[in-house]
Amino acid sequence: MTAVEIGVWATLIRPGNLQGKCEQILRKMFQMWPVDALSIMALKGDYLVPLCALGLSQDAMGRRFELRHQPRLQAIMATGEAVHFAHDAELLDPFDGLIPNHKGKLDVHDCMGIRIDLDGNPWGLLTLDALRAGSFAVELQSTVKQWVTLLGSIIEQDEVLKKSPTAQYFLSAQAAPKSSLTMIGESPKMTALQQAIAVVAGSELTTLIQGETGTGKELVAKAIHAQSKRHQQNYIFVNCAALPEQLAESELFGHVKGAFTGAVSERKGKFELAHGGTLFLDEVGELPLAIQAKLLRAIQSGEIQRVGSDAFHHVDVRIVAATNRNLAEMVAQQEFRADLYHRLSVYPIHVPPLREREQDILLLSGFFIEQSRAQMGLRGLRMAPSAQSVLLQYAWPGNVRELEHSIARAALKAVAQNPGQQIVSLTPEYLDLLTIESRLVDGSHAKKVKVSAISLSMPQAVKELQIEMIEVALQDCSGNWAQAAKRLQLDAGNLHRLAKRLGVK
Repeated sequence: MTAVEIGVWATLIRPGNLQGKCEQILRKMFQMWPVDALSIMALKGDYLVPLCALGLSQDAMGRRFELRHQPRLQAIMATGEAVHFAHDAELLDPFDGLIPNHKGKLDVHDCMGIRIDLDGNPWGLLTLDALRAGSFAVELQSTVKQWVTLLGSIIEQDEVLKKSPTAQYFLSAQAAPKSSLTMIGESPKMTALQQAIAVVAGSELTTLIQGETGTGKELVAKAIHAQSKRHQQNYIFVNCAALPEQLAESELFGHVKGAFTGAVSERKGKFELAHGGTLFLDEVGELPLAIQAKLLRAIQSGEIQRVGSDAFHHVDVRIVAATNRNLAEMVAQQEFRADLYHRLSVYPIHVPPLREREQDILLLSGFFIEQSRAQMGLRGLRMAPSAQSVLLQYAWPGNVRELEHSIARAALKAVAQNPGQQIVSLTPEYLDLLTIESRLVDGSHAKKVKVSAISLSMPQAVKELQIEMIEVALQDCSGNWAQAAKRLQLDAGNLHRLAKRLGVK
């Protein structure tokens, strides 16, 4: 054994990042075997989630492969033996179109996979793919099984180490805790966010999630609940922006029969429904001042009064709130209660905008592309390199939500213009992004955005861009606010409030 090999094995037996260890093993396999792509995927519920891969496009790492839509992966997971699929196998390959430098070949011609077990239960699988038919000899199956045994030992070691307090301390400094299924990202900003979630989730502290529209604040709230001691109890969602002022108190605290016209029976509010669990107050900055005072009392005392009743009800609720507004600025302008702001922001968490997570864009794209592929029943749906470049260059004012909708639209267009094709490529012409950008920066708009980017702070620049987008949408929709809201993918009420705050209306 060479000094280099000794160094590799020494790294594998040392406590550390499981993903890094598995990548080392894949690199060794890549050197030894006639493969074009390798992957290790972990089983998470009904999905197989890539842990690491070599030879696949970057967006493949963001995909989540639902087993019921993947008959080839089902076949691999059904047995402990290596399974070989020849070039003429009818079952679709999940990596068709995902191997770069294919030189016109989009479909995989040779595939092998084997399940990885942990303590006698399926943990995940290893896949080998080649574009040339007949790449995998029969003898390779027994060799692959030996390497999977090694992988199983490393994964088992990782699980044992996680239960050791000493190792937990050692590992906590190296990587963020595992994220939930749909919290995708490996950028430093995303890693910091996941660490912040892990820190606050185990406490009972009231948490305020702040971030722009479309960044995924609700996903953060769900992750906090899922990692908390209350995870088996109710998680109740309230959209504060959609609460009519006259009914907001009843929605939050409930009412008794006859409390007001239409109150034909007693009804529990969101606080009582969330008893023992988590209450998520989304768009909390939109609550009227009168309701803010009653919300503050409920948070402080843990007691609520139903509308029309003098009786108090004790509630045990973890409060998580979210807003895309600057509450500190609203406090200064007397639009939000200072005492409530301090009660909500005991532990603030900032969700970064997508423009600050550039290395996550293709991972998220892969996740949304795989969703579209499964919904459309395609054999393969891939992102062309030219389209990847467009995604990476775009500013994403609408953040992750805008990316999701852009991918869905592009997939529909691509399928419509390529009827009967089973492996479809998304190219720049199917994306609306270039058109949107050119309209926003056309003529005087270009000068305004450019000045904002150079001379203003980031919040001020974002404000300028929001004003530009609203004005362009209204102009295109002949002043129709409802149509403009639909074009901007916003709730009409939220658009009116945003426009007032920005001085557009």
